[in-house]
Amino acid sequence: ILALIISVLVPLTLNAVSQSAVIFLTIEPGSHAGAMGAAYTAQAEDAFAAYWNTGALAFNRKTQFAGMHSNWFGSIFNDMYFEYLAWNQYFEDVGNIGLNFTYMTYGEQEGTDEEGNPTGTFRSYDLAAAATYAYQVSQNLGLGLGFKFILSDLAPEGTGQTEQQTKGQGMSYAFDLGVKYKNLLIDRLDVAWSLQNIGPNITYINESQSDQLPMNWRMGASYRLFDTQYSKLTMNLDMSKVLADDTDDPVYTRIITAWGGDSPIYNAGAEYGYYNLLFLRAGYINDSAGDIVGASFGAGIEYTFSEQYKMSLDFAMQPAGGLTDYNQTFSVKVEF
Repeated sequence: ILALIISVLVPLTLNAVSQSAVIFLTIEPGSHAGAMGAAYTAQAEDAFAAYWNTGALAFNRKTQFAGMHSNWFGSIFNDMYFEYLAWNQYFEDVGNIGLNFTYMTYGEQEGTDEEGNPTGTFRSYDLAAAATYAYQVSQNLGLGLGFKFILSDLAPEGTGQTEQQTKGQGMSYAFDLGVKYKNLLIDRLDVAWSLQNIGPNITYINESQSDQLPMNWRMGASYRLFDTQYSKLTMNLDMSKVLADDTDDPVYTRIITAWGGDSPIYNAGAEYGYYNLLFLRAGYINDSAGDIVGASFGAGIEYTFSEQYKMSLDFAMQPAGGLTDYNQTFSVKVEF
């Protein structure tokens, strides 16, 4: 891939997925989850669950809208933004249907021709649009499926100092699978698993130089130590790994063969809620391969009005690796 694309992707190598393209798909939305060290796979049941675990959506009986905004690496790149927007609706005897959109803009870039002469500026971005479906199979079991269309527009054709005309745009599609089981063996213990971004390679230049999608294995457990009318304390553990390698193995074999190399990512988090109004959260991320190791923290406020509508505002400080200490993220949820 042309040097420009590499230079754009390097700051986003969050999860040791150097063999993959469109790694914006590994950025985890939701400041609720971000404050808890990104340990959210088994707890998620809100509209953000469309990313974390589609199976968890099966337990949501509300109409929900959720969104997140972040000036990603804002202290270094003032025009790099991450946006996420999701909607979820429950239909009786049908299940949950949702839509979500992920957008990452890398700001304005300087273009050059083969001889290094400036050709003007252009903007680079990645986009994914997804639809999800989840169904509650039993009192404790939820299953989910998601389908997403992916567009990566990093550079106009012919950009860069190369001997041939290069192309910085690619398209692909992918599926997500999710399972959540509540009250496993004991009350208040939930477990979940998801496999994300299952799809064909994305091609920027030609088929022989196509790049794998960041297929991500994610699993987690969530335990509510106590859950009363006035307060509750939840503890979460997660593990994830991007199943990418430098072979041409088909997607289904990578589930087995791509476990070598970089270590998985481990996440732990806790949340204390007071009277379903104020929430304090903290967590820890251990992504040694991606050079993201450290604590996260944040808070949230929920407010119910007209006895029907609920709004949630969340804030998180998340470790960002070597480029900057923390990313500040904000998210909002509305349900009725």
